[in-house]
Amino acid sequence: MKKIHIVTDSTADLTEDEIINYGIHVVPLSIQIDNESYIDGVDLKPEEFMELMESAKELPKSSQPAAGVFKELYDHLGEDGSEIISIHMTGGMSGTVRSAEAAAEMSASKVTVIDSMYISHALSFQVLEAAKMAAEGKSVQEIGKRIDQIRKQTTLFVVVDKLDNLVKGGRIGRGKGLIGSLLKIKPIATLQNGVYTPVAQVRSHRQVISHLFKVFREETAGKIIRSVGISHANGLVMAEPLKKLIEDTGIKDVRLTFTTPVISTHTGEGTIGFMYYYD
Repeated sequence: MKKIHIVTDSTADLTEDEIINYGIHVVPLSIQIDNESYIDGVDLKPEEFMELMESAKELPKSSQPAAGVFKELYDHLGEDGSEIISIHMTGGMSGTVRSAEAAAEMSASKVTVIDSMYISHALSFQVLEAAKMAAEGKSVQEIGKRIDQIRKQTTLFVVVDKLDNLVKGGRIGRGKGLIGSLLKIKPIATLQNGVYTPVAQVRSHRQVISHLFKVFREETAGKIIRSVGISHANGLVMAEPLKKLIEDTGIKDVRLTFTTPVISTHTGEGTIGFMYYYD
């Protein structure tokens, strides 16, 4: 029977229940650690990755799925005439969405590829809404319009606890990283047009939590909060108090997950991501 299939990648921080219940198709990225290759979420779990990264000689690298992997999935899902919406992590941090676009051009299936401009839960906000709407029988056009709206009304913050991986990855200079580490600076960044963009610097976990909660309250005042998500890479010292503050406002369904290795390899141990969207 014809339907609309939803495809995403392994950076969406979806739970197994969500993937199964909504019939979402997840194409994993891969991770290379000291010449060993692992499939994200398949033969490498987030907690295991943190241990391997700690002992790795070089900073691990992530690789997007090959266009052929996407094409094979698209061909299969669309062989009965079904349509496909493929929503992926920001093209500003990975070539995954470019691989999906190349595959869509090669496939005989009708595929709409969307750059979410986000990662983690901010990506899953779009994916889950698309899956719910597809199950309700909404059209590709209707789903695409709603996803555009969600993207515009989503906020994502990334807080780095240690600057080591930002230095190794070339996102900040070594001298700046050394000074920042000595001062215990914790940069807070957002994704502007899908690109990592620093917006503030604080010097304690308490200040991080206070800053994020203040921005959240100001931005969502008078609005309907649709979803809140917190992801972390062994960053519960910031994630759990922030979650409690949000819940104390009356929001009980705050998603808290251990983030994918694809994200934590860029940001390092102790990092948290804080995301929400509203109407």
